[in-house]
This record gives sequence, C-alpha cells and structure tokens, in this order.
Amino acid sequence: MLNKDVLSLLGLASRARLISTGDVLLKDIRNNRVYFVMIALDASENTKKKFKDKCSYYHIDYQVIGEVDDLSHAIGRDNRVVVGIKDKGFADKIKSKLGG
Repeated sequence: MLNKDVLSLLGLASRARLISTGDVLLKDIRNNRVYFVMIALDASENTKKKFKDKCSYYHIDYQVIGEVDDLSHAIGRDNRVVVGIKDKGFADKIKSKLGG
C-alpha cells in the first residue's frame, strides 16, 4: 500500500495531465519526456522487465511499488500497471515521499 501523500500527488499529477501510462508511456520514455516511472508490484514479470529495461537504458528513475489497484485508483483510471510522471517537480516530490 502506497502512503496517502504519494497517492494524492499522483491524483494531482493526473488531473494536471502530467502522467503517462501504457504504450504512450513507452514512447514517452524513449523520447525522454518522463522523469519517474512507478511499476506495480503485482504487474506481470514480463511487464516489469520491459519497463525496468527501458528505464535503465534511457536513464530514467523507476520504482516497483504499490499495487495495480492503488495506482489505478489514485489516477482515476482502471487497470493501470505502470505510471510515468512527466513533470520534474511532481517526480521529485513523489520520490522524496517514497524515500528515494
């Protein structure tokens, strides 16, 4: 379970349209438009590997944390396994709340 501060920051970023998910996120990672990626703990191993490898290759911070339900509920969309933050301020704040 993610802490309340992180969930509310994710919600704010979502409402400000500063998040990216799914295939669009892969494209944003390739184009360096994302500052931080959150991958759900209960994502498939294939999905985790794909996003970890992409983030590592393009030098983007990521963390495997929370569950699909937590991430999905926080951003107000269903079944979101991976969420990317497209704003440096939000990314830094979320990382600090996560202790990273």
